[in-house]
Amino acid sequence: MDTLVVYYSYSGKTENIAQELAAKESADIIEIKEKKRPSKLKAYTAGIIASIKGNSWPILPLDAEFAKYGKLVLLSPVWAGNPPPAFNAMLQQLPSGKAVSVIMVSASGKSDCKERLETMIKDKGSELESFEDIKVPR
Repeated sequence: MDTLVVYYSYSGKTENIAQELAAKESADIIEIKEKKRPSKLKAYTAGIIASIKGNSWPILPLDAEFAKYGKLVLLSPVWAGNPPPAFNAMLQQLPSGKAVSVIMVSASGKSDCKERLETMIKDKGSELESFEDIKVPR
C-alpha cells in the first residue's frame, strides 16, 4: 500500500519530522501551504483563536493524486491544544476510503484534539488508524 505524508509546519519542526518519516517509510510527501502565510503575530493570535474554534484558513491546492494512496499520514503542530487553521482546511479536502494516521507535534507532547480529528476524518468517509502526540524541544 502506497503512503502519502501530508504535513503543515509553521516553524519547521513538523517539517523535519515529516521528512524523516517519509524517508524512513519510502513515502511520498506534500506540504500544506496557506494562500497567504500569516505573520508570527497573526499566527499566534488570530491563528490560535481559529484553531480553538476548529476554523480553517485558505490553503493552496494540494498537489497529489490521493486515489493512488491507501494510507495517509498527517502531521501538524499543536496550537493551543488543536491543529492550526491550514491543517483544518486540508482535512476538509480529505478523500474518502483512506486509512489515516495523525501525528501532532508540540513542545508539551500533548494535544486536545483526537476526538475532533477522528470525527472529521470519519465524516469524510475515512478511518483514523492511529493518533500520536510527539514532544519536540522548543
